Amino acid sequence: MKKLPVKPNPWQTLTEEKVFETPWIAVHKYDVINPSGNPGLYAITKFKNLAIGVLPLDKDYNTWLVGQYRFPLNEYSWEIPEGGGNPEIDPQVSAARELKEETGIIASTYTLIQEMQLSNSATNEYCYLYLAQDLVFEESEPEDDEQLEIIKLPFEELYQRVCNGEIKDSLTVAAVLKVKLMLLEGKI
Repeated sequence: MKKLPVKPNPWQTLTEEKVFETPWIAVHKYDVINPSGNPGLYAITKFKNLAIGVLPLDKDYNTWLVGQYRFPLNEYSWEIPEGGGNPEIDPQVSAARELKEETGIIASTYTLIQEMQLSNSATNEYCYLYLAQDLVFEESEPEDDEQLEIIKLPFEELYQRVCNGEIKDSLTVAAVLKVKLMLLEGKI
């Protein structure tokens, strides 16, 4: 298949200033000349880590979700095991760490199923999604700021909960839809 065309950058950066920083993000403000040739202001949230998500799937097509309260949304969320990964470390290593930490699951097989830009109009956050198979179970090891609940459910039920809008987390939605497509295509 022929690659889609890529065009040169039409933006001109005049100034850049870091206006806020935490251990996880930095917000940068830019004075720019926009593609129309007019002056403008742009802000970018730069993430210091990769977004990592991993969908565990056992031989009977069961999976596990993690429930936790998400402060930015002010609501509870059910999601695949996910977290941040150091950009200097193989994302699969981070996926294995997150899976073990949040669920106690260790997988022998990891398949990269999707790479994504999560909100490319305002952030540089990049994501890797994995399917984890050939599972063994140990104790979870959540971080001290995580209050997690773990549930096991059939993959088909998870798919239905994504389709009916009950589950909204973007990494979970993307991973579930991709795995469903892989199942339909006989790739799993």
